[in-house]
This record gives sequence, structure tokens and C-alpha cells, in this order.
Amino acid sequence: MSDRPSQMKKLQTFLTAPPRKNSRREIIFWLSLSLTFTLIYSYMALSEAFNGNYVVQDDARQHVFWMQRFVNSQLFPNDLIADYFQSVAPLGYTTLYQFFATLGIEPLMLSKLLPPVLALISALYCFGCTMQLFPVPIAGFISTLLLQQSLWMKFDVVSATPRAFVYPFFLGFLYYLLRKNLLGVCLSLVLLALSYPPYVLIACGMLVARLVKWKNPGIKLCQNRRDYWFSALAILVAFVMMLPYALHSTEFGPTITRSEAIAYPIFHPEGRQSFFSDNPLYFWLIGERSGILPPLLPPLIWLGLFLPFALQKPQIFPLARRVQNQKVLLDLALTSLALFFAAHAVVFRLYLPSRYIEHSARIGGAIATAILLTLILDWALNIVTPAARQSNGKKAIALASSLLLAIALVLYPLYDRSFPRTNYRPGRLPQLYEFFQQQPQDILIASLASEANNLPTFSHRSVLVAREYAIPVHLGYYRQFNQRVTDLLRAQYSSDPTQVQQFIHRYGIDFWLVERSAFTPEYIAQDSWLQQYQPEAQRAIAQLNSGTLPIVATAIDRCTTFQLGDFVVLDADCIVTK
Repeated sequence: MSDRPSQMKKLQTFLTAPPRKNSRREIIFWLSLSLTFTLIYSYMALSEAFNGNYVVQDDARQHVFWMQRFVNSQLFPNDLIADYFQSVAPLGYTTLYQFFATLGIEPLMLSKLLPPVLALISALYCFGCTMQLFPVPIAGFISTLLLQQSLWMKFDVVSATPRAFVYPFFLGFLYYLLRKNLLGVCLSLVLLALSYPPYVLIACGMLVARLVKWKNPGIKLCQNRRDYWFSALAILVAFVMMLPYALHSTEFGPTITRSEAIAYPIFHPEGRQSFFSDNPLYFWLIGERSGILPPLLPPLIWLGLFLPFALQKPQIFPLARRVQNQKVLLDLALTSLALFFAAHAVVFRLYLPSRYIEHSARIGGAIATAILLTLILDWALNIVTPAARQSNGKKAIALASSLLLAIALVLYPLYDRSFPRTNYRPGRLPQLYEFFQQQPQDILIASLASEANNLPTFSHRSVLVAREYAIPVHLGYYRQFNQRVTDLLRAQYSSDPTQVQQFIHRYGIDFWLVERSAFTPEYIAQDSWLQQYQPEAQRAIAQLNSGTLPIVATAIDRCTTFQLGDFVVLDADCIVTK
């Protein structure tokens, strides 16, 4: 029994004591464990990414398909959709994919290989940031584990789109800011500006906020001149990097305004880019693009909100005295909130408001929760130590709470069957993709079928429209796209051969992909995307209810060049040729 107190003390020292100076063994152990879990989660995602020849992450269908031009410059000629998504892609993001394309790694392949790399970099910086705030290695492990679980429950990093880079680069910025490393901060700002510009604004806000000190009573400005030079130089770098974005005028502009957006059904509930809501609580609190409360998982990550209260109780949580530079977390929260409301004030000009909250909350929540859980663990170990003069009941409560938190932390992926959430979309019609691959590279395919979303990625051929590409941020693009959908909807259900012929000639349609079931009223009535295009959708339903077959439907028997199940590919020239 005499060894029991010493054993408990050793356990407490191993778990919650700061590492001894000149000893990196504890740090290496917990960091290695952090990276191990990161690799396990990455492997789970990779197994889904490579589960078939035709698999793509949902958002990559927008942001990656056009990069096949880096492999074959003849693809997507005069393609409105490809040109638009290329024009809005950040320079660094585009350059990275282009560089690897020259090495023989195709963009779609790279989009599957990048997420584990980004996750590992994020894990390293998250661990480092936590150690700068709270030099207890197990806290670094917990923060990394929480962050990785949260990342793999959302489609940011796994998408390998521009927002995937915010985590490694912004965490890098936080790490170097905490270490007061000007070169590291500036490099991080450059990388952020080249990949995900909105978060440069948060970084600049934090550089300003660090000059404000909270003192009792009131607020005081920093008295250290070097801090002013540090922030000024970093902000100057950010300004230079963001200036091209401010001066750049896209051919697809202007950016849509609030009053213009209200007129489009796509921004309302059930719309492709739902933003507005008649329910103000939903709009301001949990709206996907407008709300202030992000859908963060795992649930444990929300415990970080209680960290400020624990820090005020050092007599209960002795390790709270070792927390340092915690104002950085407050600066992150306040800056994110400020930009959230600023984005609402000039809606769509500063991108989506929720994006300024979501990523910050995930990073700050993981770190704050890790610190709090470490404080709780140390408190529990102090109580259950045999030498502690505590009742058996209190010891049992401390032990049980620690075990429950540990189980909830480590085993969360096991009791959430959807983990990891990757949103990888398997292509279910390989014969169709291969058919189009065999056609000339400059063909244009017209289709209202959802399968049109996959054709640019898997067949490397242009489509006139597809639901996936209905992004209404820039009016110069969306007005053209909107007109195309309206014209296609009108033509597909028209009984006037002249109207169909004019549509084919106007857009240069080569093939028309339809579903046999498309020529029923239910097909249109049950498609929420098509229902946004009124009055054409209702006119099409009325046409089908009248019993008159559309010209395209009557051409199926004589113009089919390929068919697979419900899908039929029609030769466009044949449709208008009697």
C-alpha cells in the first residue's frame, strides 16, 4: 500500500505535469500519439476516396474539374462554367494543382491525396499552439484529437478546395504569433492570401487586437514599441497580398447584393444556396451560411466555452496558473465575431458570414476544450490520490467523470457511424462516362439530369448547365447560367420543333442527355432545383399534363446514340432533322 501514493503521483506527473526542461520525451510521446490518430482518420478517408475508379468529393466537382486543363489544354473550350470557376480560384491553390499536374499527378488524384497532408500539418501546428498556451503535452494531444475528429466530420479539409487550406495556414499563423516569430507570421499570411483570402482579415484583426491589453480596471494600449512594429509589418505584408484581390475586376462580376439576391429563389429555403429565412432565430443562430452557431462535432468540443470560468478557480484547478497568452483565444473569438457582423452588413461582399465563425470556432474550441479537460483531469487525479483527504464518494465521482470524458474523447468515432464524413460521391454510370470520353473534346452536352454534375469530372466534357454549378455569387456568371437553365427547361419540354432547333443552334449542343422518366409531371414537381425556375417549370408540367409529347421525347426512338437504364443520350442534330 505504501507504493500506491507514489504510483499515483507518477501517473499524475506523466499525464498532467509540464515537461521538464531539456527533456522532450513527453512531448514526442504525445505528439506521436496525436499524429497516429491523424493518420488513422486519414486512412479511413482515403479508403473511401479510392473505393472505385469513379469517385469524387462533392465540392471538388466544382473546384477541381476545370484543372484538367493543366493536363490537356484542349479541354473545356469556351466553357462558361470552367472559365468561371477558374477565374475565382485563388492563385496559390491553382498553382499548386498546376505544379503537380506537370509532375504527372492529375488534379482529381491530387484532390484525394492532399487532405491527409493538410490534416497532418494542421495536427502539428495545433499541438504547437496548445503547448504555447498551456505547456502540458497531454493538452496538445487532446486538442489535436478533437480538431481532427471535427475536421473529419465536416467537408472542409477532405474537399481539397481552397477552404481546406485555412486550417494548416491559419494554425501556422497562430503558432508563429504566439512565438512572436515575424517571419513565420508573414509567411503564413502570404499562404493564407494565396489560398483562402477571407481569413487574412481575421489574422489582421488579431494583429491589431494584440496591441490592446486588458487591465483592471479597463483597457490599455500596449506600451511595447516592438509589438507595434511587429503588427505593422505583418499587416503591411497582408495588405500587399490582398491588394490584387481588391483591384481585380472579374469578367463575371459584379458581386450580387442583398436586394438582388432576395429576388432569386436559389437564396431562399430549399434553394441551392439557401441564405435567407423567414425565421430570424434560424437565420441568425443556425443558418448554414448566415448563423453564428456552427454545427461543431464532436459535442465535447463545446466544453471549451467553460474554460474562462475554470481559469478563475486556481484553488480548484491548480494547473490553471500555467495557462499563458490566453488572450489570443479571446482575440480570435472577438475578431471572428466582428467580421461575422461585418459580412452581414455588406452581405456577399466579404463572402458568407458563417465562414468567419465556423473555422475559428473549430480551432479555438479544440484548444480551449483541451486545456479545460486537462485541468479537470489534474483535479480528478489530485482527488483520487490516496493521500488526499476526500470522501470515497467524491473520489468515485472524480474517477467516473474522468473515465467518461476519456471514453467520449477517444472512442467518439466508434459510436458515430458516419465518421468520417467525406461526402465522396461514387459515379454510378461508368459506361456513360466512357461513352462521352470517346467523343470529340469540344462537345457540349445539354441535360437537366443530376448525372450532369459528374460529366465534367469523369468524362472531361463540357455541360451546358448542371445543378452543382448553380453558384449565384457573381451576377455576370449567374445571369448567363440562369438563362441557360430556363432555355433548356423550355426546350426540353417544348412541342415546337422550331423552338428546339433554335435552342440547339444558339448554344451549339452536340448531345442531349435525358432520363425516360423525365417526361412525367412528377419528375419536375419533385425536383427542388428545377422548381426554382418559374414559370418555366410550371409550364413544363402543364405541357406534360396536356398529353402532348415534347419534341425531345418523340426523338428518343430515332436519335438515341447511347442508353443505359433510364438514361438516354440523343444526337442533337438528329432531334431537329426530320
